[in-house]
Amino acid sequence: MKKTWTILASCALATSLMAGSAFAKSENGNNGSNGDNKPDKSITVDVDVNANADASVTSDTYGSHGSNGYKGLLNAINNVKDKPAGAVIADLLLTKYETKLTDEMKAELEAITEKVAALSAVADILVQNGSVTEAVYVQKEAITANVKNIDSYKKLGKLYDKLGKKGVKLYVNGEEPAFEVAPFIREGSTLVPFRAISEALKATVSWDPEERSVTVTRDGITVKLFIDSKTATVNGNEVTLEVPAAIENGSTVVPVRFVSEALKAAVKWEAETQSVVIYEE
Repeated sequence: MKKTWTILASCALATSLMAGSAFAKSENGNNGSNGDNKPDKSITVDVDVNANADASVTSDTYGSHGSNGYKGLLNAINNVKDKPAGAVIADLLLTKYETKLTDEMKAELEAITEKVAALSAVADILVQNGSVTEAVYVQKEAITANVKNIDSYKKLGKLYDKLGKKGVKLYVNGEEPAFEVAPFIREGSTLVPFRAISEALKATVSWDPEERSVTVTRDGITVKLFIDSKTATVNGNEVTLEVPAAIENGSTVVPVRFVSEALKAAVKWEAETQSVVIYEE
């Protein structure tokens, strides 16, 4: 039975963890999650953004509104503070716009970013106590707190190694898709079950037995691959693959980087633990 560990999101927790203590709550749940992955204590950042109502997160991030660029990010974080993007935006605000923030804002933003560190610290304590399995569940929650943090995946991979779980690991938006055939490396490219990754990205998948081709469609993008062929198409345009799609033990496997990037998802490779990390920007 999987367990979920929920950590109090507060600066005081980080301090207590460094002293060797932590507050964690264990409960039974499906898929090792409480359903929304929210901390017990919510963080609210109230800021008047009317002075720059037309600002967007993208334009502000890249400085098109000069010294007022942080206001769009503050507006955005109120909508995603309990989601993976919240930790990313909070970190950006603290590093790029620190001088524009009040002490109260800094404290609240630091509490958001500290959730990952706090969860990782709890995982360390559990490992020291010999509870590696419990540490895995805690580290998974650290990943969902910030799906772009590659170090979190690396740490989880090392925990899996301690449990004897070897081989290539696959994560999509912080989750581990279910698959019948495990990902593997062939000729320097990582191949993964096509349906598992496509469905994890909420794409539509279809199989043509006559052509022996598989097609995936998502957000106006159509990717088509042919079994045992290095030729594929993206919206009708031919692309040459380094490794062709293939059928392994009844499942279609495809080069993960090509498919993910064609569907506009980011792909990262953590070499030490052989982890493929895919997330939507």
